[in-house]
Amino acid sequence: MPKKRSGGGLSPTQQAAKFLGVSVLAGAVLAGIALPAVGALGLAAKGSVESFDALPANLKTPPLSQRTAILDAEGGTIATVYSRDRTVVALKDISPYMQKAIVAIEDSRFYEHGAVDLKGVLRALNKNARSGEVSEGASTLTQQYVKNVFVEEAGDDPTKVAQATQQTIGRKIRELKLAIQVEEELGKKKILENYLNITFFGQQAYGVEAAAQRYFSKSAKDLNIQESALLAGIVQSPSRYDPVNDEAEATKRRNVVLTRMAQVGDISQAEADKAKEAPLGLKVSRPKNGCITAVKGAGFFCDYVRAVFLSDPVFGKTKEDRAKIWNQGGLTIRTTLDPQAQKSVQQSIKDHVYTSDEVATAATIVEPGTGKIVGMGQSRPYGIDVKQGETTLNLSVNNAMGGGAGYQPGSTFKPIVAAAAIEGGMPATKSYSSPYEMEYPSPVAACDGKRWINDRDNPAELANENETEVGPYDMKEATAKSVNTYYVQLISDIGICPVTQMADKMGVQRANGNKLEQTPSIALGVTEVSPLTMANAYATFASRGMYCTPIAIESISQRVGNKSKSLEVPKSTCSRAMSETTADTVNTLLKGVVEDGTGREAGLDSRPSAGKTGTTDERYAAWFVGYTPDLAGAVWVGDPKHERKMVDITIGGVPHGKVFGGAVPGPIWGDMMSGALEGEPVSEFNLVDIPDGKEKDKGRGDDGDRDDGGNGDEDNGDGGNGDGGVIGGLIDGGTDNGGTDGGFPGNLFQGQGNGGNGVGGRRD
Repeated sequence: MPKKRSGGGLSPTQQAAKFLGVSVLAGAVLAGIALPAVGALGLAAKGSVESFDALPANLKTPPLSQRTAILDAEGGTIATVYSRDRTVVALKDISPYMQKAIVAIEDSRFYEHGAVDLKGVLRALNKNARSGEVSEGASTLTQQYVKNVFVEEAGDDPTKVAQATQQTIGRKIRELKLAIQVEEELGKKKILENYLNITFFGQQAYGVEAAAQRYFSKSAKDLNIQESALLAGIVQSPSRYDPVNDEAEATKRRNVVLTRMAQVGDISQAEADKAKEAPLGLKVSRPKNGCITAVKGAGFFCDYVRAVFLSDPVFGKTKEDRAKIWNQGGLTIRTTLDPQAQKSVQQSIKDHVYTSDEVATAATIVEPGTGKIVGMGQSRPYGIDVKQGETTLNLSVNNAMGGGAGYQPGSTFKPIVAAAAIEGGMPATKSYSSPYEMEYPSPVAACDGKRWINDRDNPAELANENETEVGPYDMKEATAKSVNTYYVQLISDIGICPVTQMADKMGVQRANGNKLEQTPSIALGVTEVSPLTMANAYATFASRGMYCTPIAIESISQRVGNKSKSLEVPKSTCSRAMSETTADTVNTLLKGVVEDGTGREAGLDSRPSAGKTGTTDERYAAWFVGYTPDLAGAVWVGDPKHERKMVDITIGGVPHGKVFGGAVPGPIWGDMMSGALEGEPVSEFNLVDIPDGKEKDKGRGDDGDRDDGGNGDEDNGDGGNGDGGVIGGLIDGGTDNGGTDGGFPGNLFQGQGNGGNGVGGRRD
């Protein structure tokens, strides 16, 4: 049922109340204005005030809520959002016919009387008394404007709206007192302008400009006689005279307005008769509100912008303060979204993963050195129709910003371990025995002087992807082939704390907001994160060690009335996470991954690139995170519900026996980055010389069931959405649950319904 707004149709009870109000108001006017000496006579009643003169005479007019436009980096519209669809326009931008029509039907003596029309009051009393019912009211256009201000201030709070429109003597008299003030301060033309901008015209349209666009798809300044009469007639009862749902009733009402316009001399009788013969001529533009209307697949990014606004203190100290500004609207938000990059993201997703597939994909691109999010999309469409596969869950971001619990990044976490080691002085030529399988080394130093201890009775073990992956390996080869045992030996050597500290410097945080786990299994990517987090972390490598917090908003201007002002927006904060030498070394390592490692299918032919694959145990998720010197991007593929393993599955029309990080996410990444960078200058990495270790034939295997051509990917225990960790614990007795039924022994990780609980940690 449409909301009851000012000017709506009156029930018999409301009509009686209005009749009583008019009668008392007439007495109040005579007593309070014509005869000031007896100003309080008859006003001490329930719901009224004791003294007319004691009433406040200052009308606090809240800024009118308007539409907010969310734009891309080049100024193109992404979406329009609003609490109330309204665009404030000056009187000169409203058709003269519209101005005349609203005055003729609502208050034909508007330019002749003051705040109250005494002649109109007496006429209404006389006519209503003779008819025995309320057939004519007496509120002036100014009084109606004041009531609309009360309603606007009430917002969407039903209780406040009811209070603003209640039929009491007190409210009527307060309305009158404020109307007197408004008449003195604004003048007739400004009152008319304000009234036409504030009043409700039905179909979610507030103000005449929105109404003109809604019903006729044109500006208010272009309305003709019959169109103006139709809109003016709607105001009295937007639901009853709704031309979309009741054309006949709306036509009758329009013709009443035309008759009245002729009677008061605004138009000739011939013009009125001709206009009455014309069809309504509707050209309805359906209400378009919210991120569901976003173009270029940017619905999820649009929703992220909204989440940023409502959560960042720069827009207001409290959540309520920020929501008030957002709902007030009138904002023009220029975002960081690059049209070319966004188009490329969506096209690559469309080419590789269908909306009807059992699994989904999410991809995000950021700009190194600035933190700007330039592309964000996913294969599941934005919307609320679950049966059509729609969702409002943003798979690219953290839970607090509209996302889920995140996904285990697998071996895409290994470069963070490498960066921590190199930053701490470890040479990139460091070699470890890297056997095919092994127990987790123990003890391993953690933060705050603690140590992680493997369980003696049920020790946690791990293995590489293939039995042919047997060391010794140096860091370069181990990274290219994503050797699990190498990286576990590495983190056991340098300790857990340098890794979690490096991750923190690179902005890596769990998607659910919790801290990273203090276990050596963190090296294999068991902690759930979001694609945006990983893309922005890798941007640190691309910018030679400078981490910049992600931003989505470039600038915001707010229109209040006919004036605009700029709002402060969040700025990216950049800090050095590692030395340039460390970053250059990691870039050299990861360049080798796309040239001669697990990420060969993601490599860009036209420009230098670097990156890392990741595939979780049981293949619930697969990743590719990579970058050029100019852009960094992350692609995740998997089942958001963590139910469908990517084994014997068809994705994007292509069957896969097993899905690897390089085989599905890799090509998505390659295509989206190629398109995003098309036409841009080619930039080079600052590489370092890392001598090759001893040449060995490691048995690269064939393309297919091994990772991305048999390079031994990084399956590492998915662990679902729980708190992953190997069996064992810190020496203070902390416990870590274990269990998975994947490629590793069942006592390694905690799974989501895939394994049991492991044994707790022990004291040293």
